[in-house]
Amino acid sequence: MKILLFAVVLTVSFSPALKAADAQKGQGLYKNCILCHGENGEGKQSQKAPQIAGQFDWYIIKSLNDFKSGARKNAVMMPYIKGLSQTDFEDLAAYISQLKVK
Repeated sequence: MKILLFAVVLTVSFSPALKAADAQKGQGLYKNCILCHGENGEGKQSQKAPQIAGQFDWYIIKSLNDFKSGARKNAVMMPYIKGLSQTDFEDLAAYISQLKVK
């Protein structure tokens, strides 16, 4: 029983889901995204940038990782995301997922 309890505590302690993303930090990071995606994530046709407001955080994180790895191609985004960390992606996703198009 003690081993099972220890295993549960260990698993929970290192679970990435328990690390809360920082939407406030994400808001600061998002300032680099406004030019193409708009102040409220509404997207801009002139930039061929889609609406991202309200997307699921997991989808935003996956998309950013795919762009950074080259699995998805977007030369315009690369200068903005190439220096960002996984934590930055999570913070951005926390902020973007709560945006609402006005």
